[in-house]
Amino acid sequence: MGIPVKLDVFDGPLDLLLHLIEKNKIDIFDIPIVEITEQYIEIISQMEKKDMDIMSEFLVMAATLLKIKSKMLLPSKKNDDGEETDPREELVERLLEYKTYKYAALELKDLQVDAVKQFFRKKDLPEGIESYKEEIDIKKLLSDVTLNKLQTIFNSVMKKQIDKTDPVRSNFGKIKKETASVKERIYYIEEYAASHGRFSFRAMLEGNTDKTMVIVTFLGVLELMKAGRLKIEQENIFDDIWITSAVYI
Repeated sequence: MGIPVKLDVFDGPLDLLLHLIEKNKIDIFDIPIVEITEQYIEIISQMEKKDMDIMSEFLVMAATLLKIKSKMLLPSKKNDDGEETDPREELVERLLEYKTYKYAALELKDLQVDAVKQFFRKKDLPEGIESYKEEIDIKKLLSDVTLNKLQTIFNSVMKKQIDKTDPVRSNFGKIKKETASVKERIYYIEEYAASHGRFSFRAMLEGNTDKTMVIVTFLGVLELMKAGRLKIEQENIFDDIWITSAVYI
C-alpha cells in the first residue's frame, strides 16, 4: 500500500507556477527554468488524473516549460533591434498578469464577505402612512417671497456647495497614466549598467523630470539589487546614490 500524499489545490498551471516561485523566493524576472520545471513535473505527476480536461492544461504548461528549457540551452536569438531575446519573457508576462488578477479577485472576495455581514431593516410603516402625501399650497408658500429672500436662499445653497468641497483634494491634479512599467525600466537599467559600469542614480535620470518615471526607475534598481545584479552605495544621507553593475564588481 502506497503512502498517501496530500497536495494543494491549484486553480490552473499558472497558479501552480506562481506557488513554486513564491515558495522558493525566486525573482519572477529571472526564473531558474530547470529547477522550476523539475518541481512542476514532480507535482503534476502526483495529481489525480480523473479529469483529463484539467490535467491537459497542466500538461500543456509542462510542455511549454520543457520547450523554454531547450531554447535556453541553444544560442540566444536576436530581435530586429539586435537585442538578445529571452525565451522566458512571454511566460513572465503571463505570470505577472495572472498575479494581478488573482490578487484583485481576493480583494473583491473580501468585499463580498464584508457585504454579507450587512443587514437592512425592512419597511414596517402602515400602508396608509407610507402612501400619504402632504398637499402643498404653492400660492400660500410663495405669498411672502421677495427678491431679497430669494437672494439669501441662493447664497445659502452656494455656501453649502462650497463647504462640501475638500480644500486639499480639490487641488490635486489629474491622475496620469504611467509612462513606463517597472519591467520596462528594469530592461533599460540593465542596458545602462552594462554600458556604464559604475554610475550615479541622478546621471541615469538626466533629462527625466517626471516623478512617476523617477519612482519606477528606483523600484527597478531595488529589484535588480535584490536579484544581485547591481550594487548600491551612498556615503551620507541625501548624497547621490552610486550604482555598480555586478559584472564590474
